[in-house]
Amino acid sequence: MSKPAKDSLLLLEDGSIFYGSSFGAEVDSIGEVVFNTGMVGYLESLTDPSYAGQILAFTYPLLGNYGVPAYAEKDKFGLPRFFESDSIKVKGVVVQEACRQPSHWASKRTLSKWMESEGVPGIEGVDTRALVTKLREAGVMMGIIASGGEAREQEAIAELLSRAESYASQNFVKGVSVSKPVIHGESDEKVVLLDCGTKYGIVRNLLARGYQVVRLPYNSSYSAVMKHDPAGVVVCNGPGDPKVLVDTSKCVGSLVDAEVPILGICLGEQVVGMSQGAETFKLKYGHRGQNKPCIDLTTGRGYVTSQNHGYALDEKSVKGTELKPWFMNADDGTIEGVLHASRPCMAVQFHPEATPGPYDTVFVFDRFVDAMKGKRERGAEIRSVRA
Repeated sequence: MSKPAKDSLLLLEDGSIFYGSSFGAEVDSIGEVVFNTGMVGYLESLTDPSYAGQILAFTYPLLGNYGVPAYAEKDKFGLPRFFESDSIKVKGVVVQEACRQPSHWASKRTLSKWMESEGVPGIEGVDTRALVTKLREAGVMMGIIASGGEAREQEAIAELLSRAESYASQNFVKGVSVSKPVIHGESDEKVVLLDCGTKYGIVRNLLARGYQVVRLPYNSSYSAVMKHDPAGVVVCNGPGDPKVLVDTSKCVGSLVDAEVPILGICLGEQVVGMSQGAETFKLKYGHRGQNKPCIDLTTGRGYVTSQNHGYALDEKSVKGTELKPWFMNADDGTIEGVLHASRPCMAVQFHPEATPGPYDTVFVFDRFVDAMKGKRERGAEIRSVRA
């Protein structure tokens, strides 16, 4: 099959230009340019709300080879079977080659047609190895995908990029959180999920363990959470700089003080840390992929994890809190999990729900369930004594 002419470009804020061919929607799009090292899972990655505000480059050279299924295909919980949210969340896609003739029993359309229908641009034919090398050396940076790149004035495109808001200054969580409570499942036992941009994989894991999931807006108050009488609270993944989530951090701090069992995941770990007085910092190019090694510091055992984050907890600031490091990244030594010394509070930086990626750390959900059951049992014992 003949390749389309190079009619698009990716311009980075440092002036680097990568030419390629347009696919998906032919629109301009600006975002923070990041990369993912996974070989599969583009359906889950593109619908992961943690990528809101970002242009995603894939290091694996071929994308779209198993096509795109229908949102209408549901799992046993009534959630979209193959996706992590109800729409594409990335601002754009960069790849070496976008497959135009996919092959899979569930495929209903091509990657390009899917992206076009949701207004998301892509650029293919890019030397993604050179792009990733640039981002690893200089750090992630803002960029713009512009269609008709060779025919347009590059100075005008650069002007659009220069006027754009920085990634860190924006509150992307507001755009991916629910605006009012959303209920999943039926059970007498409830888990409140503070929705900072949750992946459906997290909801599925909680439902599979017999809990009703109550998704609340990210900026819900302590009283709004407690009126649901939750067995525990999950603070989920999400996009952007955690420092903008002041209300969420305050709420989580109150929940920890009240000894409500807490599980933080990804951005949720950073929020848990901030609620206890720890600081966060931006990683040079983040951890995004499905083969990130982590070590459980309590056992010395290693795990392969799925990750997608650009910020982390500062280890020195954690030492001044009641949080103790639980997991450590084997590549760069950053904190990948924390445990509270005296409260039923735990958090991990990786994604125990995977989707995409290995299920090595799904036991984190079981440990959270144990904490919730322990809290309920202690409460029942106290009520029995008082009676």
